[in-house]
Amino acid sequence: MSVTAHQPVTGPAVVATFRTAITEHGIPASTLTDNGLVFTTRFAHGGRTSRNALENQLVKLRVKQKNSRPNHPTTCGKVERFQQTMKKWLRTQPVATTIAELQAQLDTFAEIYNHHRPHRSLPHRSTPATAYQARPKAGPADHQPDPEFRVRHDRINSGNVSLWIDGHLHHIGLGRTLDRTPVILLINGYNVRVVHAATGEIIRIVTINPERRYHGTGRPPGGPKGPRKNKKPEPQ
Repeated sequence: MSVTAHQPVTGPAVVATFRTAITEHGIPASTLTDNGLVFTTRFAHGGRTSRNALENQLVKLRVKQKNSRPNHPTTCGKVERFQQTMKKWLRTQPVATTIAELQAQLDTFAEIYNHHRPHRSLPHRSTPATAYQARPKAGPADHQPDPEFRVRHDRINSGNVSLWIDGHLHHIGLGRTLDRTPVILLINGYNVRVVHAATGEIIRIVTINPERRYHGTGRPPGGPKGPRKNKKPEPQ
């Protein structure tokens, strides 16, 4: 469906590739990957971190995410076997010296593999493209996406608290006068409530803008300014 080359493979690259693939082929019912951090953060920081960008994308599209069991690579055996065939073919080609050259080779391989190379495992030794087009497609489940609820205990540092959302670290401004104050963060997707851990007072309610990394208080730096006094006339 999609074979792309990247150096390095990053979370944004995975999301962009996934979006391109579903634009061409439609939204799938589920995905199956290993537990790399570009695919899932469920094992990161003891499972206390937020979903990454791909996981949030799958939730919004109502796609079921499946991950292999740790140290059990046979769960992803089909793609491992595909990669073995792909690497064997690449070894017969001139060594690519750039990502663009490698991508051109991968495009050629995908064309051969999908449309020209007969597969013994398929009926009548048909090609993958023929078998794929002949079968009905499963789509996303008909249910509302599950919101992400998290509770996080933190302490205000340098006037801010920080948290990971969509694979990015966001900083929420609260004011330096509250430094070292213990707080509880109630996180529902992009909506965050910062609560004083001792008094229960709501310090701030903020909706995270995924395009920004810092969410200030809106107050001018240095605290509120008093009324400007009239400037004394200079002596003549």
